[in-house]
Amino acid sequence: MFWDESPQDDELQLPDDVVDVSYRIDCRCLPLDHAHALTAAVREALPWLEDEDLAGIHLIHGAESGNGWYRPQDPEHDVLHLSRRARFRLRLPRQRLDEADALVGRRLDVDGYELGIGEARVMPLAPQPALLARYVVADADEDEARFLQAAADALRAMDIPVTKLLCGRSHVLRMPEGDIFTRSLMVADLEPHDSVMLQRAGIGPGRLMGCGLFIGHKDIAPVQARQE
Repeated sequence: MFWDESPQDDELQLPDDVVDVSYRIDCRCLPLDHAHALTAAVREALPWLEDEDLAGIHLIHGAESGNGWYRPQDPEHDVLHLSRRARFRLRLPRQRLDEADALVGRRLDVDGYELGIGEARVMPLAPQPALLARYVVADADEDEARFLQAAADALRAMDIPVTKLLCGRSHVLRMPEGDIFTRSLMVADLEPHDSVMLQRAGIGPGRLMGCGLFIGHKDIAPVQARQE
């Protein structure tokens, strides 16, 4: 008789060649729309990012709301006030981790605001069932239904089954070459392998501007409630 009771867990075979690197930061505030300025500063410090298709620069966020505080909405005049818990993250191929250490100790100029980069921590991509991309490049002339259909087609092209998609807030990222219209996208009911693969691959262009990068989200239900 042959009897093998070793656990057959897909998580043991999840790809781990792409990770997030989370840096402590020393920064009181940043422009609300800092996509272009942050991208330019980081690319100057780490020019090899241009050569990595799987690299991405996460934009920096504070709390959306809570305890009576609301995230400002006017990118022309408002600034984003950051707490001590705020972090800056890069999505990188694991083979670039040593080179990413060059960012530690740097003080970046982000549109006139100083962003100090502190110690880094490597964070493997977690196989969470619900993922959120805050910014996905979209066509401003298309409605939400067409955006979701295009997103579903892109996921199926990656062999990722599509069961639940939710379109959220729209944003405009100001760039010297012209504004970029984006929508947020929630993907739910993902299997562990598909979740990691989607975080690894992202969706759409603009990864170095914070676009198309998925992060874990606890549950889709609260987002549905807000939409309703």
